[in-house]
Amino acid sequence: MIEIYYVEDDEVIAQAVADYLGQYGYKVTVYEEIESAKGALNNMCPTLMLVDWNMPDGNGNQLVRWIRAKWKELPVIFLTVRGDSSDIVSGFQNGADDYVVKPFELDVLLSRIKALLRRTGDVSKQYLSCGAISIDQARRIVFYDKEEISLSPSEYQLLLYLMRNKGRTVTREKLLGEIWDNNGNYVNDNTLTVTMKRLREKLHQPAYIRTVRSIGYRMENEE
Repeated sequence: MIEIYYVEDDEVIAQAVADYLGQYGYKVTVYEEIESAKGALNNMCPTLMLVDWNMPDGNGNQLVRWIRAKWKELPVIFLTVRGDSSDIVSGFQNGADDYVVKPFELDVLLSRIKALLRRTGDVSKQYLSCGAISIDQARRIVFYDKEEISLSPSEYQLLLYLMRNKGRTVTREKLLGEIWDNNGNYVNDNTLTVTMKRLREKLHQPAYIRTVRSIGYRMENEE
């Protein structure tokens, strides 16, 4: 299913868009504040973003710039009353892929979404997120918030495996087998401990990586 995050504080417009797109198999989740949309993105990347410009807690243009820092290929469409040429140019310069001025026809919006997704495809699986930590799997880049983090191959593989199994406890034996033994490099248990210590230090001691005593580790979304 194609999942869309819609950042919009007008309940009537948001509901109309969600209901209409829902008829065509799109799952639309509405966020009435920019901060709540950021929180959702930090836990999971959608297929596409719809963004209003004027929001109660900020500016949609700033949100798009924030998105582009980590999710460079995530499709973004502005839906806004701001139709001046300077606003449209600013929207595109800050990273929007399309710009639709209110009022708009719902069937036209659907056509624009379909056209954009034909060009981009579903890139949501390219990105893994957990709180301030995100991975762009296509480019093998790790971010903590907007900071790009340089990891060794084993540190990257450890983080990637935990992110792909987010919410599940992964045993130390499983991690050792998947990350090291599969490559023909048998190592002892201390190697995992040292690698995890270095990974946590580079990621600013994140609360998202939990130690499950005597068992292993678990990656968890922020509360």
